[in-house]
Amino acid sequence: MNNLKTVALLAALSGLLIAVGGALGGMQGAFMFFLISAVMNIGAYWFSADIVLRTAGAKEIKQEDDPQLFAMVADVAQRSGMPMPRVYIIDSAQPNAFATGRNPEHAAVAVTTGIQALLTERELLGVLGHEIAHVKNRDILTSTVVATIASAITTLSYMAMWFGGSRERGNGAAGLLAMIIAPIAATIIQLSISRTREYQADRDGARVVGDPEALASALAKMHMGAQRTPMMVPESTAHLYIVNPFSGRQLTGLFSTHPPIEERIARLRSMRIT
Repeated sequence: MNNLKTVALLAALSGLLIAVGGALGGMQGAFMFFLISAVMNIGAYWFSADIVLRTAGAKEIKQEDDPQLFAMVADVAQRSGMPMPRVYIIDSAQPNAFATGRNPEHAAVAVTTGIQALLTERELLGVLGHEIAHVKNRDILTSTVVATIASAITTLSYMAMWFGGSRERGNGAAGLLAMIIAPIAATIIQLSISRTREYQADRDGARVVGDPEALASALAKMHMGAQRTPMMVPESTAHLYIVNPFSGRQLTGLFSTHPPIEERIARLRSMRIT
């Protein structure tokens, strides 16, 4: 199901890109943007994880760099029946984390220095359970690829707005409309994948670790930390993080990349682990 979702979302985002090209340059523009979308789709599948990690400023670490963190990741991965993912650290005061990669064999987990400073070992284990659940549920490919493609569409649209486009009145109006709508539509498609997968990862991660209260406590602390210290990341990658990195200036409703933190905590605290 997640593979089908990935294909459908890629097709929709590619269609937006081709529509922008058609509005800007007719058939020639549509064909050129079709070629661009094909290259982007291939590149996003193979390289999106590395792109996201590089964009986040994440640095890969080895076991000797942080034995305790490595042991915790290995423990959760083993409990989940998953291969050991690569481990990354992000030098940021905001407490946050995300997982990325095209499949469990090529997965990575990234945590901020802020999360290590704020959470107890028990709470951090709950967070790692959530992130490994994303890997096991195979929804990180969808999230990572969509983040990469949506970011590219937005960038290309803004570039076209400032540096290109037809000067003829009709095509110019169509081009302007496409350049305004495409980034918004790409964002809406991107947000459509975010909320339900967070609830699922919360539930599955809490079951693996056997401690829903630990993750609930961690979410409350991280939400407060994000409000105090917003994180400067591209908006196209915000949905990858366990809590919204823009909580200090969070939009609500349709344009919120995460479910309400209060609802996530309530669901976790209503769980019964046997």
